[in-house]
Amino acid sequence: MEVELIEATQDPERLICKGARNDYMEEFVEDQTFEEIMATVEGETTEGKMETLIGHLMDHGHFGPFEHPQATFAVKGISRSCMAQITRHRHVSFDVRSMRYVSFDDVDPDDVRDGELVVTPPSATDPDWVGRNQQSGAVGEETADKREEVFREAVGDAVESYQELLDLGMPPEDARFVLPIGTEVNMVMSMNVRMLMHVADMRAAADAQWEIRELTESILDLASDWCPITFEYYDEHMKNRKNRLAP
Repeated sequence: MEVELIEATQDPERLICKGARNDYMEEFVEDQTFEEIMATVEGETTEGKMETLIGHLMDHGHFGPFEHPQATFAVKGISRSCMAQITRHRHVSFDVRSMRYVSFDDVDPDDVRDGELVVTPPSATDPDWVGRNQQSGAVGEETADKREEVFREAVGDAVESYQELLDLGMPPEDARFVLPIGTEVNMVMSMNVRMLMHVADMRAAADAQWEIRELTESILDLASDWCPITFEYYDEHMKNRKNRLAP
């Protein structure tokens, strides 16, 4: 999996503060300098005032101003299973690589058995891995080796069947029905800061599946550079809680 920040609102936290201060100003916000807008907020510096205001907003559940800044991420190599989970969030915008118009007729099934095209879950190779809904605990090396063998043969055979159906004239949009749910897709996704925190509440939680948790943590790492005051506060005071952030 790779996650990159494509594009994002410049100075997102100044925008958050402008939106929030607008609610309590008699003057029109765009007739004021940022220093004038923030004049009555506690703090020795502009940065300090922003920290005060953003912390106050987060403390009091005033999340509306966090809907103004938006970021767009490119995600490479997640499974269609993970895609099905993340696309349930209705205030996030998505574009996903099509399996109707992009076919995998030139992929070697033996390469798929070696890890290409299909995401391999840790439980297929790690004898100590225990998933949330697993009926048993850790297993021995022999069982783990058999799991991996069954998994790799199954995904390779599925791709062989897919390519055979293409050779028999079936359109890719129908032949794709035999491909594993672990088949990799690439995706572009956009969301505002409030929604990003809500997604983190749901998908970075300990009970989330490993892949979507990895995706969410990668997005949070990028967000912490883009919107540092907000996500430092979120990480220290709100992460791993259900914060009623959903719009």
